[in-house]
Amino acid sequence: MKRERPARRGLSPLRLRRRPVAWEQQRPTWREARPALIEGALERARSRPSGNWYVVGASRELGTDRPLGRTVSGVEVVLWRGPDGRLRAGSGACPHLGAPLKDSPVRCGTLVCHWHGLALDGGEFPGWDGYPCHDDGVLLWVRLDRVGGEPPTERPVVPVRPPPASAVHAVYTGFGRCAPDDVIANRLDPWHGAWFHPYSFVDLTVARAPRSDAAVDRDGDGDEGEGEGDEDAFVVDVSFKLASRMVVPVRAVFTAPEPRTVVMHITEGEGAGSVVESHATPVTPDRAGRPRTAVVEAVIATSDRPGFAAARAAAPLLRPLMRAAAGRLWRDDLAYAERRWALRSSGRLPD
Repeated sequence: MKRERPARRGLSPLRLRRRPVAWEQQRPTWREARPALIEGALERARSRPSGNWYVVGASRELGTDRPLGRTVSGVEVVLWRGPDGRLRAGSGACPHLGAPLKDSPVRCGTLVCHWHGLALDGGEFPGWDGYPCHDDGVLLWVRLDRVGGEPPTERPVVPVRPPPASAVHAVYTGFGRCAPDDVIANRLDPWHGAWFHPYSFVDLTVARAPRSDAAVDRDGDGDEGEGEGDEDAFVVDVSFKLASRMVVPVRAVFTAPEPRTVVMHITEGEGAGSVVESHATPVTPDRAGRPRTAVVEAVIATSDRPGFAAARAAAPLLRPLMRAAAGRLWRDDLAYAERRWALRSSGRLPD
């Protein structure tokens, strides 16, 4: 199918599909979406260092009066803001009698246990561990060296993003009964987009997939995976469907800069420079012992159109819409990931 040309600056980004194709008549992609190719991309993502950093939530979720609690791979974690607004993190269990610190208030930057009033400022305290943490302005990260088991790094691998002053961002969080690998494998399969999400994507073509000998960013500096020059990238031409024949065509590049993250950069078309980051964090298993994963997806949108200033001004109204759009996709994709885990754990996943 002929690719729609990206809109030129100053013209409307909308396009009418010239020859709409019915869902069942679109070109099958199952031959291209080879299990070995997807598994190879996943294996290379696993080989990249994370520095033991895990995404735990959105920066906007965390105010100054209440903490944020998360269990990462069986470890209770609590995060809060100190008196200077900087992020603090540590064990989510009070060292006195084990109270859940996620339910305790923050007073003047100090976390005060609601059982007996023990106060923690993020510094050393007998029986309580503080954890390295990082707030990148969009997402909150915590470093858990005993969980990750890798050589630690000072900062997480944060993908290249548009400047905050020129962007609007929203963060969606969802949970699935699967492992992080199942989420990442889903995102490293761009071929399913127009088949599984026809309400959002049409005319999808994978222009380039990784070679079997694709390079690996083993030093963890994040240099690879930021553009079409990365040999381990999936380059995708796709149109975002708005209504009927009305679409917005773009070129997007998918990369995995670390084991639990897949990033989509829009490189051509409307919103060039925008980024979608999908992070997979292992959380508490369910009662049956099945793994659970939190998907934390950050959508960071930008545009060089003069009218985008109005979108930035309307960001509080746009964020719920952006989260809802991400949630609709992830309801399907988490079902996909859960199915993959069930097949994999029973030995029934096709080779």
